[in-house]
Amino acid sequence: MNNKVNFVHLHGQKSSLVLDCRQSLPSFLYWGKRLHKEVDLESLAVLSFRQEAPSSSAKEVALSLTPTIGQGFSGHPGLTLSGSKDEWGALPLLTKIDNPNSQQATLTSTDSHRHVQLIHEITLDNETDVLSIQTKVKNKGDASLNVDWCAAATLQLPTYCDRLIAFEGAWAKEFQIQHHQLQSGIYVRENRKGRTSHDNFPGFVAHDKTTNEYQGEAYGFHLGWSGNNKILVNQLGDGRRYAQLGELLLPGEVTLNPHEEYQSPTLYASFSTEGLSALSHQFHRYVRSQIISDAVKAKPRPVHYNTWEGLYFDHDVATLKGLAEKAQSLGVERFVLDDGWFVGRNDDKAGLGDWFVDQAVYPEGLSPVIDKVNELGMEFGLWFEPEMINPDSDLYRKHPEWALSIPHNEQLPFRHQLVLDLTQTAVQDYLFSCIDDLLSQYNISYIKWDMNRDLNHPGDIMAKPAVHRQTLAVYALIKRLKDKHPQVEIESCASGGARADYGILQQTDRIWTSDSNDALERLSIQKGFSFFLPPELMGSHVGPRDCHITHRHLSMSTRAAVTLFGHMGMEMDLRELTDSEQDELKAMVSLYKKHRSLIHNGFLQRLETPEHMLGLGVISEDKSQALYAYHMMQVHNASLPGRFKLYGLDSQQLYKLNIIWPVDSEERWKGMAVFNFSNILNDLDGKVFSGQALCDFGIEMPLLTPQSALILQLTAV
Repeated sequence: MNNKVNFVHLHGQKSSLVLDCRQSLPSFLYWGKRLHKEVDLESLAVLSFRQEAPSSSAKEVALSLTPTIGQGFSGHPGLTLSGSKDEWGALPLLTKIDNPNSQQATLTSTDSHRHVQLIHEITLDNETDVLSIQTKVKNKGDASLNVDWCAAATLQLPTYCDRLIAFEGAWAKEFQIQHHQLQSGIYVRENRKGRTSHDNFPGFVAHDKTTNEYQGEAYGFHLGWSGNNKILVNQLGDGRRYAQLGELLLPGEVTLNPHEEYQSPTLYASFSTEGLSALSHQFHRYVRSQIISDAVKAKPRPVHYNTWEGLYFDHDVATLKGLAEKAQSLGVERFVLDDGWFVGRNDDKAGLGDWFVDQAVYPEGLSPVIDKVNELGMEFGLWFEPEMINPDSDLYRKHPEWALSIPHNEQLPFRHQLVLDLTQTAVQDYLFSCIDDLLSQYNISYIKWDMNRDLNHPGDIMAKPAVHRQTLAVYALIKRLKDKHPQVEIESCASGGARADYGILQQTDRIWTSDSNDALERLSIQKGFSFFLPPELMGSHVGPRDCHITHRHLSMSTRAAVTLFGHMGMEMDLRELTDSEQDELKAMVSLYKKHRSLIHNGFLQRLETPEHMLGLGVISEDKSQALYAYHMMQVHNASLPGRFKLYGLDSQQLYKLNIIWPVDSEERWKGMAVFNFSNILNDLDGKVFSGQALCDFGIEMPLLTPQSALILQLTAV
């Protein structure tokens, strides 16, 4: 090594990362609570010494940032290579360290025999304590080299962190929290769907048995990648436990020619000693400071109206103008025209790829609708699904070779559509031209960018697997459009929340969380979403009173309450609203506008509640104001529901408590009462309590009917 550095020590406000570089491999020494400056790192190395284990190698194989087979590592490797010779046994040794400050380091390792180079780029953000790591593999030789697996990093976990929170689910049931107990061996999840997917969110939290939302140590991991992925936690026979996250590569998908390189997706990780909500807040702050664009941050998130569940494919100019007027009267600030506006799109069986306004429905183009929306003071947004093509389309009839496929294999039917091969320059140029023409012709400030199928046969025109290059091509196309039209915001939608990750968020500005607008389903979906993604990115809409997916009938009070702690919108036929529903909806829009700065900048606190209730709060950084939502989910065993603790308030501060939802009216408690309880809540409303009493003692809640919601406002006095 040409510059002798024994240790790399990075630190943020609350955490430290120490790598031991005294040997030929950069290995893990410490990641946890911030170390004092006077801590002797050499002493940590002495304290970490492990004896020779029975029936094991005389020298324990170090757990490096990228453990390899060539190192003699018998666990799941961090790098798997293949080639014409013995590249599978690659052993890159540390040759260079760049450590310009206490937040950044670049470590270069080289296998001079096999002409392979590894570069680890590591940053520990000082303000948020989020660690970002990516690994590059360079082919320095004269022969081709196959990269079969390259983890973004291998990060060691304490042995006492033996519990996982993972996020599973399905369409219309995304981000479902699942708890797992780690055992000796390997926990692994693989996603091969070509998009982030509904059922395998690329992130998890590791913690010990004492950790909850308010206290305890927790480690969070998220892979910022929108294609195939693999995440695992491995406990070796010697007791050491580590995590790996990386891109899942299909056979032969990445072949490096001489002097080419592969760069892994970025792994984002963070550590907290203050519980799960504090860990989430660190990720939220990182997204806000490092990922969300300055232009979007500077602008209040506008109230949406989306036409989909109101009209579906039944488009009509006069109807849309009427809906625009209705939406504006309710306080809507952005009107989004969903699927059905382009040539041949009378249902979901035809038209994808033909991105031209349907003159049969819009004889004057989109101008009459857009002009009306703009005259009413609202922005206009438009739905696209650029990555897809229907076989029943002019584009497919002209260019069948533009679809991803595997020769001689019949395409798997999936929503009457195929996937365009964006790795072809001609396809990229066509899509850019179509969308660019529309953005240039019309005053469109927002795109809902949808993706409604998996990549089941992801072969390019040369019959090579293409998920890796397809994912990069999607990023490149969106970036190209935003560079040309920087005023346009883009929403990431993939049959709901199937593409929600930090990779797509480098190019987009909002996530459509789920196709389910059922308010009760949304509570668990949005709770899982909140572990890594902040509220302002979470599209949350008031749906129809009868949900189109679950067919559950829900009151406006409940439907509206669930949308407040996100990016609020509405998605229904507004012509069906009763007078009382309109009043309630307008009241929630007013609440959202009044409090969105707090909601989109504050500390989101998930509350520890029994299964029959769900609670969360959002507290300003200075703890001078807060909102809390209380949801009665279901009937419970006890006669009364118990106390509701408003955790997160300043215990030394006095707070005025106001019940701001349901709206204050003569029928305020109608439908919510099992017995008469209005006096109980009226006694609370407007009173002053100490933060300690509200947080540590809590409020004894009255018996509400299931599917009821209260929203409380706390203001420091």
